[in-house]
Amino acid sequence: MYNIEKSKDNLMGRLTKDQLNHFSEFGFLKVENLIDPEKIIDPIIEEYHTVLGNLADELYAEGKISSKYEDLEFGERVTKIYAESGEVYNQYFDFSLPQSGIKDDTPFWAGPAVFNALRCESLLDAVESIIGDEIFSNPIQHVRIKVPEAEAPRDENGMVKFGATPWHQDAGVATEEVDNTNMLTVWFPLMDASEENGCLQVVPGSHEGKVLTHCPGFNPKTGKLVQGLAAGGLQIPTTLFQSEDAMPIPMKKGDALFLTKKTVHSALPNISDKIRWSFDLRYQPIGEPTGRDIFPGFVARSKKHPEDILFDPTIWHDLWENARNKLAKEEQFSFNRWDGEDPACA
Repeated sequence: MYNIEKSKDNLMGRLTKDQLNHFSEFGFLKVENLIDPEKIIDPIIEEYHTVLGNLADELYAEGKISSKYEDLEFGERVTKIYAESGEVYNQYFDFSLPQSGIKDDTPFWAGPAVFNALRCESLLDAVESIIGDEIFSNPIQHVRIKVPEAEAPRDENGMVKFGATPWHQDAGVATEEVDNTNMLTVWFPLMDASEENGCLQVVPGSHEGKVLTHCPGFNPKTGKLVQGLAAGGLQIPTTLFQSEDAMPIPMKKGDALFLTKKTVHSALPNISDKIRWSFDLRYQPIGEPTGRDIFPGFVARSKKHPEDILFDPTIWHDLWENARNKLAKEEQFSFNRWDGEDPACA
């Protein structure tokens, strides 16, 4: 049994012994109805309507789109804007900074509804069950908006600019310092995630081994390296793990998926006519390396030092703004630990 429902006897999001055993054995755990859709997720959606409106205003003023598409619901509107402009603007919605090319006007969104989700009590209860009660919100975090591939912008190689996510381990996309950190991934959809619209797929038990080689510029369609291929990103060659054991994890709005830092996973392509929209968060024990230490995290829960807990979303936003302004003036650090020279990448 790979998916275990949340027990009605749980206190908030506290995980049961069976759930913890499942997580330990298979390297992942899906928990149903963990996050309140009305209190936590709907305010995020409302907040992002404002972000999308601002983006539409900007692109319309620049002549990159012929309409602001104000009469469309969020998913249809963002799809139309991306398709007509020929670009993906996910950085406008993201509550992290890009891994390179940071400027003093690089957009990001660190709004109060997003911050409230990172501090969701039921979510932190579940996190505490796995890593303990001294919880740090790791700054490797993203919102993922994936428009239908049939309408998605494509690059010069004909690949969807932000489509299926290649096979990877989350430890493999951070610096080596994170190998000594008990980093936990929490993935949850802001709308139902199905196989058709690009839910995650995981390889059960793949967390038992080491951090596998990730090949930069790997094209998942051809299985070969393409120099300068940004769309392929980092990918673990399928010769290094049991890809045939992969299983998709469809999820409902309000569900959450927990992964270890070494669980091999990817996302399916969005072949539906709707967007796939999700949050990708990390948590870890306080004091351990984050894998991107030049980005700001915060103390989400602490019984030893409750005075260190961050409750103010404005301060959180300012931490990211200050980091952006500082990094824009400096030579920027490379987060990639892989050079493609491993024989597995040949």
